[in-house]
Amino acid sequence: MPTQTMKAIRLHEFGGPQVLRHEEAPVPEPGPGEVLVRVHAVGINPPDWYAREGMPNVPAELKPPMDLPLIPGTDVSGVVEAVAADVADADVDGFAVGDEVFGLLRFPTALQAGAYAEYVTAPASDFARKPAGVDHVHAAALAMSGLTAWQFLIELGHDHPSPFQAAQHRPMALDGEKTVLVNGAAGGVGHLALQLAKWKGARVIAVASGGHEAFLRELGADEFIDYTKERPEDVARDVDLVLDTVGGPDSRRFLRTVKRGGSLYPVYFGEFDDEENAKLGVTVTAAQVRSNGAQLAELGRLLADGVIRVAIDSTFPLADARAAHERAAQGHLRGKIVLTVA
Repeated sequence: MPTQTMKAIRLHEFGGPQVLRHEEAPVPEPGPGEVLVRVHAVGINPPDWYAREGMPNVPAELKPPMDLPLIPGTDVSGVVEAVAADVADADVDGFAVGDEVFGLLRFPTALQAGAYAEYVTAPASDFARKPAGVDHVHAAALAMSGLTAWQFLIELGHDHPSPFQAAQHRPMALDGEKTVLVNGAAGGVGHLALQLAKWKGARVIAVASGGHEAFLRELGADEFIDYTKERPEDVARDVDLVLDTVGGPDSRRFLRTVKRGGSLYPVYFGEFDDEENAKLGVTVTAAQVRSNGAQLAELGRLLADGVIRVAIDSTFPLADARAAHERAAQGHLRGKIVLTVA
């Protein structure tokens, strides 16, 4: 078992990157159904800085518990250090001490699961075995972004209602007859969504700034739109599906690019008019990504087999989490930012 304290990044107040403090914290203990993991790498995601700021723009009824001091982070890759008794006794497929695993932890029930630390606990069902040929940095980078792309495009995998809409999200079946436009294609979710759509045979239009064109064409983009030179909503037409990884209030502009019977999926739900959507014959739905070890295992196999790859924008030691958040704030990421844990 590990020592009783560990190094972690904690918040004692909400604010900018400067509130991230590298300090001693208690090592968590696994509860029923949980495993304790020695963390090797941590994937960084937008919810990390939303939590750091205290989610000031989110209605109180939608905020998960955020008690201070708080250890941010949800995406990890590491090695199982201990397992709860019920996990050890569950079945032959359960995790054992020494197994290499990765996961998106406790999301969205706990917006921050304590991943920015040397040790973390979470339900065993949130983890998948890390493929032997995939390193911890790339596995940690895959978790939330990969599951977001998977649950939007391939299989939702749950029946939990979305806090943003009444309609259940149902991914469109993708094949060689479909054209998919991915807005924000160079980012964490976008570059993985592009590859999953290509895996299913779809034609893909990638939207990003010009410096990412070669990268996205290498990943399989059939067409590229540089949004700094032309507005994608002015040039793209008759698209079957738009995955807008940027989303928000401006997502509505992509309605004009979608053919009747098509769909628009904003990752960050925006402002839409149901009557307008119905008149245009466009389905607009979104999902809230949820932890799912079984789906992660499928993504891990695709990564290990070279069907998809995860781009790493940059890595920082755990102690430099502040610098990592400052890099995220600069935008124009190519793939994911990852914290490494010694």
